[in-house]
Amino acid sequence: MKVSVNGTPTDVGEDATVATLVAARAGGHDRVAVARNGDVVPRSSWADTRLTPGDRLEVLAPTAGG
Repeated sequence: MKVSVNGTPTDVGEDATVATLVAARAGGHDRVAVARNGDVVPRSSWADTRLTPGDRLEVLAPTAGG
């Protein structure tokens, strides 16, 4: 199914959850935040939050710089 991740159309499996998306996209990064259709998804809900066609997701990770 198609979803949008950080503005990019992306194919994910029919049984995809926020947790599986983060594992695939963030490479195990432990400090990310996810918004689905404009609402923040608490980390405790990632495994139970199934993605649906057309979802808009933002996966954000902090960066350091100077």
